Amino acid sequence: MRLQSLSSVACVGFFLILGTSTTIPSSTAFMTPSAVSSSVFQRGFENARDTKFSMDSSTRQMTSSSTESEKELRREIADRNSKVENEEQYAILDGAGMGPIAKQTPKSNDKDKTKGKEESFATEESDALQKKLDRLIKQRPYPLFLMEKAAEIVEDVVSEIFGDDTPTIKSTKREKVVVLGTGWGAAAFLKGIDTNMYDVTVISPRNYFVFTPMLAGASVGTVDFRSITEPVREINRKATYLEGTATEVDTVAKRLTCESVICDGNSCDIQEFSVEYDRLIVTIGAQTNTFGIPGVREYCNFLKQIEDARRIRTAIVNCFERATLPGMSDEERERNLTFAIIGAGPTGIEFAAELRDFVEQDGPKYYPNLLKHVRIKVIEASSTVLAPFDKSLQEEAIARMKRSVQVKDPDVLQLLPERFELVELLLESSVKEVTAKTIFLNNGLTIDYGLSVWAAGNGPLPLTLQLVEKLGEEQASEQNVARGRIVTDAWMRAKGSNGSIMALGDCSCTTKGPDGPLPATGQVAAQQGEFLAKLMNKGYDLSPTISKEGIMLPPVRQPDRVSSLSDNIANLVTGSDEYAKPFQFLNLGILAYTGGGSALAQVATAPNAEPIKGKGKIGNALWKSVYISKQVSWRNRFMVINDWLRRQIFGRDITRL
Repeated sequence: MRLQSLSSVACVGFFLILGTSTTIPSSTAFMTPSAVSSSVFQRGFENARDTKFSMDSSTRQMTSSSTESEKELRREIADRNSKVENEEQYAILDGAGMGPIAKQTPKSNDKDKTKGKEESFATEESDALQKKLDRLIKQRPYPLFLMEKAAEIVEDVVSEIFGDDTPTIKSTKREKVVVLGTGWGAAAFLKGIDTNMYDVTVISPRNYFVFTPMLAGASVGTVDFRSITEPVREINRKATYLEGTATEVDTVAKRLTCESVICDGNSCDIQEFSVEYDRLIVTIGAQTNTFGIPGVREYCNFLKQIEDARRIRTAIVNCFERATLPGMSDEERERNLTFAIIGAGPTGIEFAAELRDFVEQDGPKYYPNLLKHVRIKVIEASSTVLAPFDKSLQEEAIARMKRSVQVKDPDVLQLLPERFELVELLLESSVKEVTAKTIFLNNGLTIDYGLSVWAAGNGPLPLTLQLVEKLGEEQASEQNVARGRIVTDAWMRAKGSNGSIMALGDCSCTTKGPDGPLPATGQVAAQQGEFLAKLMNKGYDLSPTISKEGIMLPPVRQPDRVSSLSDNIANLVTGSDEYAKPFQFLNLGILAYTGGGSALAQVATAPNAEPIKGKGKIGNALWKSVYISKQVSWRNRFMVINDWLRRQIFGRDITRL
């Protein structure tokens, strides 16, 4: 591991936040509009306590096995509400934008100055109010920002131990807050929101949070699926949870229309229900984007959900079991045991590393005669891997992928051909088409495969595109930057919504703020969710007020609310204690597992400064310690550690259930 010097302030800030934050960086990224779909994504429905919703009488019934029919109906809803027309125009590669965040200066256009009413924060510099707001959204100096974050941690610890003595905003009726999604942003928001102030309802197709960075390990049996999930009801027991699919958002009436799969005995049907809201928190993330390449959606596996990991795990065992059948030629066995991974971003490289570990560590025990036929092919359109990382770490990742096979059993090692290469990197090789058994590349090469995993890009969900369309011109005018995401201001308020809709995580894009557009990672979404919860707990007025100059004002502090220490530190820079400080991202770094007990770590020390870089066993120790510390509960920490120990002693379980 190579270390660069780091200021004591940065060290303290980083490790304080690393040790106490409840959520973690994820290495995944994302999304653009013109033909906007009106369909919506989100799924399922379970239980509701004290929640106002109405059920529609329209249903579609299925009988036979209730388990099978329920799965079919859920898949029908998901497929129907996840299709995006011309999805290639919204695509962003996995890992895009995860490097150092450069400060962006908006470019002025003289022609735009002749168009009607100016946009928020774009009036003349001579205006006193505008200057005040410009100062407010400037990036806060890094040393002071670290002090601010450290003060927040101390405040959270004190509040946890002694309770919050700040007077709660009294109201005869709690504001109805509906949260869409159960990902990183939603989990952080639910963990921090004060349910004494707000009536919180969560709507999502899944009733759990999933620790996405470990999906690659779960897909080969390194960890169990349940070890990296946490029930939403456990994250916040006072929030109401509805397992449902939002099919439409009425932004005028403030009403959601949702679909739910209901089973009664052996009969299952789809029912509609509606939920009203005062404030909508949209944190639904992004979905896999196929770039419009024929056959990808039909024949490739994705890796974004627990269902994807479970499907891949079953398919891997299927490939090996099929290859053991008698009567197969060596060519057929090699095709069955060729695993094609499309995309060499963090998701693709980590899955390739986990799969290689499975082949090297468990293959000799279960399939010693098949190892010589196994091929792992990583296909990448660019000239390198792990684009967000420093060049030296990219080279280390390539070296780890190309290393010679490591099999401890000498008898099995003798069965392998000379100069056997388990992993092949195909750089500068873009995919043209995928069929049931073959991948066609644009350079003329063809790859026959047994299992293919698509980890090349992400794009917006139909619900995101629907909201972009419904929120009007304020959204449409910035889609050249947002690219299909919901445009928000620096306080997570969706533009054009009058503050009734907030958006964070992969489905949102802040075009003007301290950081500019941010990468689509769990680290960003978690920090945004925590920020929004604190903003709402402090009783800031989120409904935008338009000044006489035509400027949309930031959230305003309640007169009887005393500023905290962290707020006062921020106020030194922003020059205002009247308005809420804007969200500013603290880059804690990125991690990637490269196989064989080795990992890469790139820790940011300051904006535009040389990061601390780690690799090999030390990088792996940091990777494991961070992933353990960032689990959302002690239950998850115990289960993940138990899985690692069990795998070390007994190996991975290849039981196909």
